[in-house]
Amino acid sequence: MSAESGERVPGGRTLDEDALLAVDREVALMFRRGRARVAELSRRVHPELEGMAYSMLGYIEQAGRVRVTDVGVYFAVGKATVSRQIRALEELGLVARVADPLDRRAAFVSLTEDGRRRYLAARDVRMRRVREVMGGWSQGDVVRFAELLHRFNDVFGEPAGE
Repeated sequence: MSAESGERVPGGRTLDEDALLAVDREVALMFRRGRARVAELSRRVHPELEGMAYSMLGYIEQAGRVRVTDVGVYFAVGKATVSRQIRALEELGLVARVADPLDRRAAFVSLTEDGRRRYLAARDVRMRRVREVMGGWSQGDVVRFAELLHRFNDVFGEPAGE
């Protein structure tokens, strides 16, 4: 079946190409805005931070204490990139690194008190904006949107089948 007439999906339904293109455009816009917003939030945490630092701090804050290698796996970045990012956070006093007592080649990282305070302050600013933007939505719409985003991210994160 051609893309113009729609692609068959489970249950015999077809996906409309225009609808799929609209999803692709909106996701691309969300990604672009998200990258810009994360960079802004990183600088809010500390003026010398850039890029994905805010997201890394969020992951570390949620984990409590995590192996540096697991940070790299979570963000799908190589060892050199994650080491450089963690080193920058460490030099600014936002994270503390300790050697793994069971494997001296590995290290754990966690937020310092200053890192936690700065991260949570930036997160509060972001969440105020989310509340403003979604304030007119019903609770059911917010829950459904979160569920759909979760479902999309679960599938989108899987390797593409060729």
